[in-house]
This record gives sequence, structure tokens and C-alpha cells, in this order.
Amino acid sequence: METLYERILLIQLGDIGDVILTLPVVQALRDNYPLSCIVVCVRKKARDIMDDCPWVSEVMDIPQPSGPLKERINCHINWFKRLRRYRFNLAIDLRTGTRGAIIAGLSGAATRIGRFSEDGGLWRNRIFTRLVHPPPDELDQYASEHNLNILSPLQLHIRNHLPRINVPSYRKQSVKGLFRNSAVPSDKPIVVVHPFSLWQYKEWQVESCAELIDDIQLRYGVAVVITGSAEERSRAEQVVNRCQTMPFNLAGYTSVGELAAVLETSCGFIGVDTAALHLAAAAGIPTLGIFGPSSINCWAPRGDHHHVVFKDMPCVPCRRKGCNDSEISRCLKELTVDDIREKLYRFMEEITRTSGIRINGQGVF
Repeated sequence: METLYERILLIQLGDIGDVILTLPVVQALRDNYPLSCIVVCVRKKARDIMDDCPWVSEVMDIPQPSGPLKERINCHINWFKRLRRYRFNLAIDLRTGTRGAIIAGLSGAATRIGRFSEDGGLWRNRIFTRLVHPPPDELDQYASEHNLNILSPLQLHIRNHLPRINVPSYRKQSVKGLFRNSAVPSDKPIVVVHPFSLWQYKEWQVESCAELIDDIQLRYGVAVVITGSAEERSRAEQVVNRCQTMPFNLAGYTSVGELAAVLETSCGFIGVDTAALHLAAAAGIPTLGIFGPSSINCWAPRGDHHHVVFKDMPCVPCRRKGCNDSEISRCLKELTVDDIREKLYRFMEEITRTSGIRINGQGVF
């Protein structure tokens, strides 16, 4: 395709999971504009995802200056000067927030595409030259499709609708060193368990997570690695302390990019609805997603190797931040290992077939 836009700015100021689910957009832009400079603007915590993306020309993360007011103001001014130097032809904002809209407007791009916002009529929607109204069935679409919908004014050929990541060799080497230092065995298949989320209402119970880990380690002879952020390390230690077996606590020991390498090294992932689930799916390993109030239609990875468990309750999914927005979800609090055991075993059976794990004992059931 002829390059209509030589310099493209893509703005995605969501959380890490949102950035992972933006990868099909970046791929589509690169496929259709192979010679263009594609700059992606993200929050700093999600930068690893785009730094490792082969379709991205450059990454700009949002500044978070500290210190005196004058220094903070100068930091932002210099950042916007850098933004303007690109002389963008096209700016695309994938969200409905005001900050992304401001960046799109200040980019100087003649064509600015954004998602229509119900409360953006006063000034936010007016920044864009093309506003995209989401289709009526968007709530039934996978979340990566939500991002691809914003590309509709460009009428692009879209080759891949699901996120895929490329893990650089240096990150793989870093994880090999981490495994050695943490005594993670090299002669056992690894299953990653991630029980934590940025949002408390999406998290599973510590006791149930420990029971699940013991079950699969004793039954299948795998090594279980618990992952999470540095802030979640102490809670991961609580899970370890409740286990009869000995999982390996790597929470806080990996960057987002290194977590991708951990997942690619593993044979399966079990975890709640969080960025790590999307990263595991993008790494190409089988997943078992533990869901509560959030929508499976929107957030569960697609494909035959991705499985979902949830509490059979009439209110699921409520799409709220816990019961009555209390940050506590009864559907996850009451979800037990017994509730998910059949799907858990079928999931483990699948990864035994694909990875060659030798099952301890006489069989699965």
C-alpha cells in the first residue's frame, strides 16, 4: 500500500493489559504502512511491551517528573517539544480519556482519529478530525477488537486480530539467570500461577490458590512459579507459606519484559483476569483464566488452548468493581478448587500432551 501517512502517532494510555491488547493495531499499521515511522505513546510501566515490539519505530512514555514545580513544568514542555519534532501526519488515540486527546491535539497531526466519548462533547471530541462510534455489539467482542475498531476510518487490511509478542534473546538470557539464582529446576516443566491483579475485586483467595498449587505439583510433578509485582511479593509469600509443596516465589523479580520471557519458557499459565493472562496468551502458551465479575466475552483470551473457570452464579458477570462496587467479589471469594477441578484437570491434561509432562500416579481422575 502507498504510504499516505509517513509519521504515525499511536496513543494507548491504558494499563499493561490494555497495551498488550493493542499489539494487533500496531501490526496492522505496520502491515499497511511498511515504510512509515510508527511512534507509540504509553505509560512508563507498559513501555517494555512496545520496546520489544518489532513493528514499532520508537516509544514515548509519559513523563512523571518530581522535584520543584519549575523543573516539572520544564520536563513536560521538553516532552511536548519532542512530540512536535516528529511532525506527525496521523494521530490515533485508542481511549476516551482527556490526556490522550490532548496529546493527539498537540501532536500537530492533520488527521486525528479517536473514540467517541459520551461526555466529551464540550471539547474532547472536537479535538479529533474523525470520531469512531463503537459498534452496537462491541461488548460481545474480544478486547483487542475494541482497539481495532478505532482503525475503521483507515480501511486497513487486518491480518491478525490476536496479540502476539516477540521476546528478545537478552530477556531470555536474563530469565535463565533468574531461574538459576532462584533454584527453579531446569529438569521440570514450569507452570506459572498468577493470583494477583491491579484490582482487588479480580483476585482469588490465598487458601484456594495454595490448594491448587499443591494439587498440580503433587499430581503432575511440575514446578510452579508464582509471579506478581514487587508490591505483591509479600502476598505471594503468604501463598507459599500455605502450600505443602514448595512453589517458587518470583513476584517482584521480573520486569514486564522479563515476565514475558518467563511465560514463553513455561508450558502453561493459571491466573486471574489481569495483564499476565493476556501476556501468557500473547506468548503462545495454554492458559486457564480465573474470572469473577469481569466479562469473559471481552477479556478471556481466544483460541482452543485458552480455558476459563468461574463461579456459576446468576449475577456473573456483573461488570462491576465487586459486589455493589465494594471491591470484594463474592463470586471469587466463594470459588473453590472443587468448583474448577474438572476444567483444571482437563487443562493440565492438555499441556501434558503438548509439553510431554509425565503425570505422577495412575491418571488424572
